[in-house]
Amino acid sequence: MNKQGRNSFKVISLPKLNGLTPTLESTALKLMEEAGELAQAIGKFRGRSGEKIRMEEKEAVDRMARELLDVAQVAVSMMFVLEENYNIDLEEKIEQHIQKLKSKGYLF
Repeated sequence: MNKQGRNSFKVISLPKLNGLTPTLESTALKLMEEAGELAQAIGKFRGRSGEKIRMEEKEAVDRMARELLDVAQVAVSMMFVLEENYNIDLEEKIEQHIQKLKSKGYLF
């Protein structure tokens, strides 16, 4: 919750990518690849990869942000695949997700 006791939302709008014919499987694999790149950036920044840290904090955090956006883009691409190839109603799924978060006490 924010300072006013209300839930905060981060709204992000990412485009459907052109020139691709993603499948559910190829998109899931790409999502894992991008998540691995995010983990690598975090691991190097925190010195958890066994390598000496070679980047300044600002540079490392910037890289994490870029990798996180790559993860988000692929997740959005997977949503397009679910809608277009499997007729999943994502608006309904988002509402169900929000209700799940509320039932677990994460949202009020």
